[in-house]
Amino acid sequence: MQAVTLNNGVEMPVLGFGVLQIPDDETEKAVLTALQAGYRLIDTAALYRNEEAVGRAIAKSGIPREELFVTTKVWVQNSGEHNTVRSFNSSLQRLGLDYVDLYLIHQPYGDYYSEWRAMQDLHQDGHAKAIGVSNFHPDRLVDLITHNEITPAVNQIETHPFYQRTEDQRIMKEHGVQIMSWGPFARGKNDLFTHPGLTSIAEAHGKSVAQVVLRWLNQRDVVVIPKSAKPERIAQNIQVFDFTLTDNEMAQIAQFDAGTSLFLDHRDPGMTAKLGSIRFS
Repeated sequence: MQAVTLNNGVEMPVLGFGVLQIPDDETEKAVLTALQAGYRLIDTAALYRNEEAVGRAIAKSGIPREELFVTTKVWVQNSGEHNTVRSFNSSLQRLGLDYVDLYLIHQPYGDYYSEWRAMQDLHQDGHAKAIGVSNFHPDRLVDLITHNEITPAVNQIETHPFYQRTEDQRIMKEHGVQIMSWGPFARGKNDLFTHPGLTSIAEAHGKSVAQVVLRWLNQRDVVVIPKSAKPERIAQNIQVFDFTLTDNEMAQIAQFDAGTSLFLDHRDPGMTAKLGSIRFS
């Protein structure tokens, strides 16, 4: 598996396995299948309510801990330094781990400055090998960087052919922050899997549209965490390092960018209120 080096020297696989919206009773099997297929980056979150299943799969896999890269996230209402540490320890307990490789602020809401202060301490103590954020637009990301000691290692954001985030990525790169894609397949919206342009490129390489999208992201230096509960898709999604998209194909995909989210506008007051009202303990 190829890897990128984060701004603190930690190596992170460029392709991992996400478990968002996989039911808890299916997560253990899916993660174990992914680990057996060769994935070493597993991405979860407290809000997903499947950290325990992820932990069971890791334990059953028999893979040495140091070969894995485990990411989880703190939710909004756990703002405050004490609450952040409490949430982190609860995640560790559910995962059955002594540390995580990457700990993220899940949403750019609430008192995320106090969360970040606590996370800096967790990082310096070695309990979180790297720390970062998720869903931060460039203005909030740069503000957080400007007023804190540690720069986030990662910003995990919606990134796919219809919302490519090229300007966001440029700003992240200026500050040494690694972009990480969630929703790489746009959850099938805009008929992504039958999109004529993507289908044509996939046929030219003897690959699936999903594989083309993952390869496109990796060639853009974007870390990506595809999700599937189907064993055949899990195996297929990791087979993306045996072909290369041409410059013309990369340029063709660049033309599909609509420049707007298909899911969550994090600058919409209604969305801010909705996400901020979700409680998890």
